[in-house]
Amino acid sequence: MKIIIDDLKGDEIKALLQEHLADMLSTSPPESVHTLDINALRGPDITFWSLWVKERLAGCCALKEIDDAHGEIKTLRTSRSHLRQGIATKLLSHILKEAQNRSYTKISLETGSMDAFIPSRALYERFGFNECGPFDKYRKDPNSLFMTKNIQETSK
Repeated sequence: MKIIIDDLKGDEIKALLQEHLADMLSTSPPESVHTLDINALRGPDITFWSLWVKERLAGCCALKEIDDAHGEIKTLRTSRSHLRQGIATKLLSHILKEAQNRSYTKISLETGSMDAFIPSRALYERFGFNECGPFDKYRKDPNSLFMTKNIQETSK
């Protein structure tokens, strides 16, 4: 497995991001989908990584800097061909280590409140994330669940 900073130009990553958006739109109303498009993911406040197993794209994730002490997880996604192989765990560990390296004191995320998002929420809970209110530019939304984690020492 290798994790690289991705320039979002490859066909594989474009296809995975399309799959991600399609899945989000199939489970959430459009106004509750907070997935960033490829241009937004190229923004200067976002670092985007892809995870590769041999020569196959297995997943991706992004970390958005809200401010000097607070980051947001965006687009944590495992490709369908690599589900239940620890890819999301590896990516989440990578993001948390990067957040520590950046000296963030907090990292947050938005996910869905529907049953389809139970596995994602369980993963975040295993890593010590707790529910919180909306942060940054988010607003209260019955289809969204917000989570945060204070970062001192991240072990996983």
